[in-house]
Amino acid sequence: MRLFISIFYLSIFTSTSVLAQSGYFEDALRFSKTIPTGTARIVGIGGTQWSLGGDISNIAGNPAGLGFYRSSEASLSLGYELWSSDASYLNQSKSYENSDFSLPNLGFVGANPKSVLEKGAFKGGAWGFSVQRIANFSNQFGYYSDFLGESSILDFYLDDSFGIPESQIEDRGLTGLAYQTYQINPVLFDADGTPISNPRNYDSFILGLPFQDETITQEGSASQISFGYGANFNHKLFVGGSLGVRSVDFSSIKVYNEEFTDQPLLSSSLRESLFINGTGVNLNLGLIYKPIDYFNLGFVLQTPTWFALNEEYEASMTAEYDNYYFEPEDVILGTQTALSDLFLSNFGLRTPLKVGGGATFFFGKHGFISADVDWVDYSGARISSKDFDVDPDNFVIQDIYTSTINYRLGGEGRIKNWRVRAGYAHMGDPFLSNTGLDQSSQQLSAGFGGQFKAIRVDFSLVSRSFTTVYRSYQVLDSNGFNYGPLTEIKNSITSAQVTVGVNF
Repeated sequence: MRLFISIFYLSIFTSTSVLAQSGYFEDALRFSKTIPTGTARIVGIGGTQWSLGGDISNIAGNPAGLGFYRSSEASLSLGYELWSSDASYLNQSKSYENSDFSLPNLGFVGANPKSVLEKGAFKGGAWGFSVQRIANFSNQFGYYSDFLGESSILDFYLDDSFGIPESQIEDRGLTGLAYQTYQINPVLFDADGTPISNPRNYDSFILGLPFQDETITQEGSASQISFGYGANFNHKLFVGGSLGVRSVDFSSIKVYNEEFTDQPLLSSSLRESLFINGTGVNLNLGLIYKPIDYFNLGFVLQTPTWFALNEEYEASMTAEYDNYYFEPEDVILGTQTALSDLFLSNFGLRTPLKVGGGATFFFGKHGFISADVDWVDYSGARISSKDFDVDPDNFVIQDIYTSTINYRLGGEGRIKNWRVRAGYAHMGDPFLSNTGLDQSSQQLSAGFGGQFKAIRVDFSLVSRSFTTVYRSYQVLDSNGFNYGPLTEIKNSITSAQVTVGVNF
């Protein structure tokens, strides 16, 4: 069980505060969110695909689209992504960049259409499998300030230590490490000067406010292997289903520092390392209906993904003192360090289900315009585990997350063998918050492609932007407002993808 669950029982969370270093509720959102993915063709039209068929993206998107295939296909995509972050803390900015090459999509479709001379409503179908990269977690962000902060993490340690007997304080997560490095110390005497046995109150000889900085480095991704089949009935109704096996690999290293002036403590540093990996399964059901030849209607139901996840967590703390004499223990303090145990735990995650629909209008053989909409309720995610109490995190999931309406619009124009594409996607804000900060995501895309006999080559370029907030720790004032360091992060992701497909 990771330490920051131990040091902060989430029941004190209020909707007016925003947390970034708390618990498993963050993983519930991180591993539930996905972005529009697929081949370069689908990405180029904004990820719109609920009512489109005949693309390998259908295997993990709307498997009913496999029923459109009349010949088999193999497809491979290559991608590049540049993630830029601009973090602002106390009106001071710091920029970060991270780039990544990837294999966004790999797939195969085996078509088995019936002959035009065969009778019956069933006109054949196609099966397929694909490997898609559905999320990228690799990023770096943080903050620094040349101004004194409005609080210190010592305030958090002192709040968290209240009422904990000294005999148990070393086991109190990060607060226990602060105790071991003398940043907080027990109150040994009462108001009358009488010694206190096993004291439960703490204070600190470190006064004033510090300069603060933090760097968070995240790495990892989520991918899904999908196996699907789509059937064709009278070239009017297409139905399909697919099984998805999803894998996640995530790591996070946080380094938080404070520097003091004219204090016994010169500086302190906290380093936290977290590693999570695991697999999950889901089902995807869909249909596409053609009421008329140039118009498609699509519907998709994606079940929750049921994850089994493993994690490792450890933390270390260093405090640099100016040879301070600590009288209660008759010791001169210099460099003090403390290291947590390596915490190993297993937990389950059930992500929200997704319901979506779409429509496509075709302009003969000259192109089409397509639109999708889907609904996801992030407050429906749930954590489960035998290793720790999941109730606090599940309470926070219900309290701070909400449902979103996501929509996408895209189109393709055709000129002989060439295709030109454009699209837009909006992913709604998953936070139920009154902070006034919109954390939705916007995406613009464009692309082009060409069909050369049995070979198809497509290219897409995507620009996605969104804003997030981060708090290093929580300190509540008398009104329940968290005045710990708040950093606003503006993210910009530019990605390029090329797909090569072969029909046979």
